[in-house]
Amino acid sequence: MPPRSKSSQRWLAEHFSDPYVKRAQAEGMRSRAAYKLEELVARDRLLKPGMTVVDLGAAPGGWSQWVRQALGDEGRVIALDILEMPPLAGVEFLHGDFREDAVLSRLEAALDGRPVDLVLSDMAPNKSGVGAVDQPRAMHLAELAMAFADDHLRPGGAFLIKLFQGVGFDDYVRELRHRYDKVSVRKPAASRQRSPEVYALARGRRPR
Repeated sequence: MPPRSKSSQRWLAEHFSDPYVKRAQAEGMRSRAAYKLEELVARDRLLKPGMTVVDLGAAPGGWSQWVRQALGDEGRVIALDILEMPPLAGVEFLHGDFREDAVLSRLEAALDGRPVDLVLSDMAPNKSGVGAVDQPRAMHLAELAMAFADDHLRPGGAFLIKLFQGVGFDDYVRELRHRYDKVSVRKPAASRQRSPEVYALARGRRPR
């Protein structure tokens, strides 16, 4: 087995000393990402009993798990990812590539024409380490998620998406402002400070 690079050694050291990793392990959460969502959602009281929530890029399931617990027995949580995800009680999981029309059709069939109250997207492309390649891939996924929210969110609904700062970011946020009454860009405490990720929360979807 080849020796680990310095960057991977640093990541492992950070990971195992990370208080959010330790908290996730202690509380039985699937990932530390649950605490990003907890901070982002709690601040604006986004979750209400009986909501329908769609979680795009859900694996390993930290966000879906947290939402399901927060909603209790009411409402629906539909999760989708290109990666397999072990089952979560009360979460409907669709396995497939969000970029493919057939997968979107399955998601639409699961919704059966009912509007969505909250769309979550923690999607990110597989990183190559080359910004000129990774950023357009990330923005393409973000465009698809925004189009899905356009088509399926109820008027007044909310959209929370992970974005990476770089080319296309400002234009994307501007597009959100055309579609929603209020748009905030935030970096939760559980996000690693050196990561370029931020989260855009768009509330109050305007009727088309």
